[in-house]
Amino acid sequence: MDRRKFIVGLGALILPAGLGSLWAASANVHIVRKGDTLSALAVRYGVTVRDLKRVNALKSDMIKIGQALKIPEPSGNHMDIAALLAGVRVDRSRWKYIVGHHSATKYGNAEIYDRNHRRRGMQNGLAYHFVIGNGINSGDGEIEVGPRWKEQLQGGHVRKHEVNLRGIGICMVGNFEETHPSRKQLASFRALVDHLGGNVLKNNYTFAVHKEIDRNHTVCPGRNFPVRAMHQRFG
Repeated sequence: MDRRKFIVGLGALILPAGLGSLWAASANVHIVRKGDTLSALAVRYGVTVRDLKRVNALKSDMIKIGQALKIPEPSGNHMDIAALLAGVRVDRSRWKYIVGHHSATKYGNAEIYDRNHRRRGMQNGLAYHFVIGNGINSGDGEIEVGPRWKEQLQGGHVRKHEVNLRGIGICMVGNFEETHPSRKQLASFRALVDHLGGNVLKNNYTFAVHKEIDRNHTVCPGRNFPVRAMHQRFG
């Protein structure tokens, strides 16, 4: 059997090939792979480049393939996602997609978007299942749960009927063609998708952003949303 050796204290732990990532995850360690950068890892794990450099005593942004990097605890939004979503009877067999959006507006929250969507003729109001605030009309990183999630209704956030019918829409307030999502917004987005994907959908889902669903019709969630890093995390 092909085996890899990891040094632990004064001894050695022998693990079968392929289990290294499990060991690394449990120890809050990331093994650098081809294409990894500190900035991408910071987005992926919800931390800052400064903190990555600090805990690993790095003097520059240079990292090497095979290098073991300690991952500090994220300092962003520690909202209790499970408590936030408690009381909703989820139809697990229904949901197959989780779709990320930006609002393409500087301002907004769930109530404001609900009014706007009703004025546009949407009978069930707010098109998304969740809205993540940017600190203007709701808290920075605050997760608002919409009626469509509470009542397990289909979304109205993309053109494709199948994805509206079976897709959970998460909207982050902001125009990410012009600005960047805040650290707290990204931390909340990651925490929410982690919970929905792992605890609710049992990892049986597809992650996408709006422009990947409705190609040639939208740039949502904007060029400054870290699409690649999110796919590295969620698949």
